[in-house]
Amino acid sequence: MNSKLQLLFDSLQQDRNELISTIKSLSVEKFNYAPVGKWSINQILAHLITAERLSVMYIQKKILGIKEAKDTGLWEDIKFEILKVSQRLPLKFKAPKMVVERTPVYTNTNELLADWDKTGAELEALLEKFDDTQTKKRIYKHFLAGRLNIQHALMFLSEHIIHHQPQINRLLK
Repeated sequence: MNSKLQLLFDSLQQDRNELISTIKSLSVEKFNYAPVGKWSINQILAHLITAERLSVMYIQKKILGIKEAKDTGLWEDIKFEILKVSQRLPLKFKAPKMVVERTPVYTNTNELLADWDKTGAELEALLEKFDDTQTKKRIYKHFLAGRLNIQHALMFLSEHIIHHQPQINRLLK
């Protein structure tokens, strides 16, 4: 795997593992507790997994035509930095309809974690397909920031976890 992608993937895995360590021993009640009008920890994690899985599926499709894809530049870097800042602020975003409609309901943490492991393995296998000349190609599409590259995609997936961490922390109290 490209060394930049490996570092970004490792960082994503670290963020994921730190989150998992905070919820792994939760009771079923705590895992599924949802304040009125809010998501449970289960629902938040299902959302994160679904966003990652749909990202992998999209990139798998786009990598087939990667030779025709244009490179990202300064404009995409600026859009990504704005996206990154938006994830760090206590802003609420409505989840994209496609993500909401495809988010499964998990009955327990083992099922959820197995699905996330599978998605992570698919992402890792996908990253192996990128050579050094393809890391700046526009093959990822964020619903707000538009077309970005694989590095942006990996950074966003980490930022997405970080964005939802305060929400999970509130539910853990």
